Amino acid sequence: MSKYKGFIILLIVYLVGAYLAGKLLAEEEKRPTSKESPAAVDKYPDMVLIPAGEFTMGDNTRYNWTFMLAYNIYDGPEHVVYLDAYYIDKYEVTNEQYKKFAEETGYRMPRCWNDARFNRPNYPIVGITWDDAGAYAKWAGKRLPTEAEWEKAARGTDKRLWPWGNKFNKYKCNVWESGEDGLRATKPVGSYENGKSPYGCYDMAGNIWEWCADYYDQNYYYVSPSKNPQGTETGQQRV
Repeated sequence: MSKYKGFIILLIVYLVGAYLAGKLLAEEEKRPTSKESPAAVDKYPDMVLIPAGEFTMGDNTRYNWTFMLAYNIYDGPEHVVYLDAYYIDKYEVTNEQYKKFAEETGYRMPRCWNDARFNRPNYPIVGITWDDAGAYAKWAGKRLPTEAEWEKAARGTDKRLWPWGNKFNKYKCNVWESGEDGLRATKPVGSYENGKSPYGCYDMAGNIWEWCADYYDQNYYYVSPSKNPQGTETGQQRV
């Protein structure tokens, strides 16, 4: 499912336990579970908790999207993956957030920053590299998600093809490529309330693409571990 998304490259950053990415909070804390009070979960108001458990990753149907066929993208085979609980940002990282990071660290802004279509405060940051995404995530005290973490947050556990269900709906996401919804650029983050994922994540389809931590390997699904897969150790391209 992670191959189905948007047009322009972005990151989405996650906050997870120490078992995956080292100490990501300023102090070591017990992670709330889905059975704990809302107050515990609301400690991270712009993030959502993805509970531990299994989900089906991948897709055997070779969904007929023109850009997928052009790049010979295959999302199979389907396989069951178990993930420990983690937090994910509810919204895509905005220009305002990324600008603050750049101002505080002296980091470069993307080339498209001077284009008025792509530098408005509450719009998603675009045109950044995988290294840029990683640098921002580290500054924010987080990290990039694995592909498995991204996909579970996007589709839930019922094998749906889209965050909202199995049928594509151009009015539930910003389909930049075609302009079928009347838009020819990005929209403010969180614009599609009825297009959010089962866990409450926005823009997991449409608007922009997001970087993941993994290297891309078309054969990895055949050999990946069934628990907390991290992707191959080396490669030429990132997911």
